[in-house]
Amino acid sequence: MTAEKKARLIATAGAWIVRLIVATLRIRVQDEAGVLGAPSEPRLIWVFWHNRLFVIPHLLNHYLPHRPGSALTSASKDGEIVAAFLQRFHIHPIRGSSSRRGAAALLEMMRFIAQGYDVAITPDGPRGPRYRLNAGPIALAQKTGALVMPIRVQYSRFWQLKSWDAFRIPKPFARVHITLLPLHPVPPTQDETAFEAERARLENIMGTD
Repeated sequence: MTAEKKARLIATAGAWIVRLIVATLRIRVQDEAGVLGAPSEPRLIWVFWHNRLFVIPHLLNHYLPHRPGSALTSASKDGEIVAAFLQRFHIHPIRGSSSRRGAAALLEMMRFIAQGYDVAITPDGPRGPRYRLNAGPIALAQKTGALVMPIRVQYSRFWQLKSWDAFRIPKPFARVHITLLPLHPVPPTQDETAFEAERARLENIMGTD
């Protein structure tokens, strides 16, 4: 079996498991961004912590199906599985990270935004540190003018994996509170100090729980 076929099989099984669990969840979405039912413009950069990824595909497909979506995934072998998983939810994967294909991934994200897609980023991925926002979303927002939509996800009950991000999987019938925080513009910055201030400001807005 080829690595590509194996990735597709794992992704298909994973997508079914996610759908089964999500079908039991009691999800509440608090729309402080004002995007539910709104026109698909302007283009947005979604940011959420890596360990809250589980329900994000459902959020896009069920609550914001009119917004075409893409997402940054790692260029590693594990990223190949994630990319195939995202495709099961009609999300276009963009392969790359800060450590691998970073410049190419940034250019591809800019291209997707220009073509009318939202871009989703886990800004502490692919390997942390957990809850540390990397520079990617700030640079992308400045280069494209897209607004950043920070997303908080809270589970009433969950399993927590022993991974670098302490990945959380909501338990069946758990309550899930998703907050779409107000859209966040990122102004141009003139030096590294100002850029760092913008990065820290967004990181603070996202919180850790």
